[in-house]
Amino acid sequence: MTDFLNEYCLHSHTCGQLRAADAGTSVVLTGWVWHNRDHGGLIFIDLRDRDGYTQCVFDPDQVGAEDFAKAEHLGREWVVQVHGTVRPRIPEAVNPNMVTGEIEVLAASLTVLNTSVTPPFAIEDGIETDELTRMKWRYLDIRRPEMYKNLHLRHTVTTAMRNALNARGFLEVETPILTKSTPEGARDYIVPSRPNPGKFYALPQSPQLLKQMLMVAGVERYYQIARCFRDEDLRADRQPEFTQVDIEMSFVAQDDVMNMMEDALAEVLAAAGITHPFPLPRMEYRESLERFGNDRPDTRFGMELVDLTGIVKDCGFKVFSAAAQAGGVVKAINAKGAGDWSRGEIDKLADIAAENGAKGMAWIAFTSDGQEKSPIIKFFTEEEFAAMKEALDVQPGDLVLFAADTFEVATAVLSALRLHMGQALGLAGVGHSLLWVVNFPLFKYDKEEKRYAAEHHPFTRALDSDLDKIEDAPLECGSYSYDLVMDGFEIGGGTIRIHTAELQRRVLHRIGLTDEEINEKFGYLIEALSLGAPPHGGIALGLDRLVMLLAGKDSIRDVIAFPKTSSASDPMTAAPDHVSQRQLKEVGLRLL
Repeated sequence: MTDFLNEYCLHSHTCGQLRAADAGTSVVLTGWVWHNRDHGGLIFIDLRDRDGYTQCVFDPDQVGAEDFAKAEHLGREWVVQVHGTVRPRIPEAVNPNMVTGEIEVLAASLTVLNTSVTPPFAIEDGIETDELTRMKWRYLDIRRPEMYKNLHLRHTVTTAMRNALNARGFLEVETPILTKSTPEGARDYIVPSRPNPGKFYALPQSPQLLKQMLMVAGVERYYQIARCFRDEDLRADRQPEFTQVDIEMSFVAQDDVMNMMEDALAEVLAAAGITHPFPLPRMEYRESLERFGNDRPDTRFGMELVDLTGIVKDCGFKVFSAAAQAGGVVKAINAKGAGDWSRGEIDKLADIAAENGAKGMAWIAFTSDGQEKSPIIKFFTEEEFAAMKEALDVQPGDLVLFAADTFEVATAVLSALRLHMGQALGLAGVGHSLLWVVNFPLFKYDKEEKRYAAEHHPFTRALDSDLDKIEDAPLECGSYSYDLVMDGFEIGGGTIRIHTAELQRRVLHRIGLTDEEINEKFGYLIEALSLGAPPHGGIALGLDRLVMLLAGKDSIRDVIAFPKTSSASDPMTAAPDHVSQRQLKEVGLRLL
């Protein structure tokens, strides 16, 4: 690939290409001045481009006086062209930490292609500059080797995914960006239509219905590196516009989609230099909640949730016994190695518990010197206390954290505490762990809306064995569904779709839509399903999250060229911005 970088440009070699074998070669290099040093009359310049960097030497006996004077006054990030000859470095000057460290270029001439004012931050790896500043000057941030490396990794992953899917008979098809608003779980970004006053397009949250249309159309195997848009609260792994690898297949069952995805993913990981065993383990949705407190388990470390409800249901600690007797649960995790934490450190964990719905947080510290500290120990009999210790495999140096509430609240609290403790104790940062979480419920109950809603989306097919539960026992209805989880993040999710009009109407009715609403919002889907739709299913991978994890980053903003802030704004371009009254008038809008 480096050879291609030398075509159609102003240099003969890249700054990361030259080696000891090139000694004696006349070269032309272009790039940015990274570092410059004056060593007793010799000027040393580290010249950098996207491929690496090379040391260039300006000797007054080898270069003209005018060019030497230019070299003396070069600033950082000036853009220059250097003509010169490759020569070996003297042994004591060899730099084993750089790939071009055995050579340097003895300059014969220097051309300044552009100057630069002092950059707002150092173009170096590992800088401590705040993220907002880096995003304001993103084009400088991307010059930093680690940022360029992230973009290159994204390119590698995307290319490998395309190659893997192309080799398996998939057809890449683009779907519209301007489409119809449909309920998919988040707010739509809407776009006014000037030729149709009072009507709006929506930017797609995903190409879900359109890829189903392609299956009805007989495409059979479709994929798209799709841009998607969701107007929702942002966080480190969420952006208002994001990219997913969208995949759909006809005439398949659940295992067919999952097996194909594993084969393709194995090739993608290999291209990214990652080795991971396949086939991937599968975990039932309910098991994931029971053991890890969420449906995206980070299985790189233990600290699993332990159910103590049966042990404490009649204990003297009313918080526990009341929760158990009211139909709730009492669960706990054992944070091994945190038993000697101070009371102040432990009390801070209560804030995490409260943020996730807990009314309080009970704990017991088993210090490394054999002491047992907690205000709740006195409420348990010796038998109850011994049973809890055995169930949690307690040893000196352990810290036990409890949650007593409904199943949903208790598991959410301990999931958050587990992930926090995994980070605090340094347990969660090594290697990668992938698995499938399968067989999600078809429905959930939305307490705010006081109605049933789809767990994934309302186009998911119910288990054949549960078709009779849709109307009368919706929360007991399972589905053909599967999420791909990596290092505690959902990086992909898919389902087998409903492919008959009658079943699709039943599911839409169950989530509260009337026939009129169904026809208005999904009439074209119902019509398509009635015209010979094949069985079909698919999956969508979050490309940003996948690359983030492969790059070892904590935020998808580090693997997106021009991301938005947590307030959905772009500091570089100052978007979003005001528009003129004329523009508003043209689309029939007026600001209140």
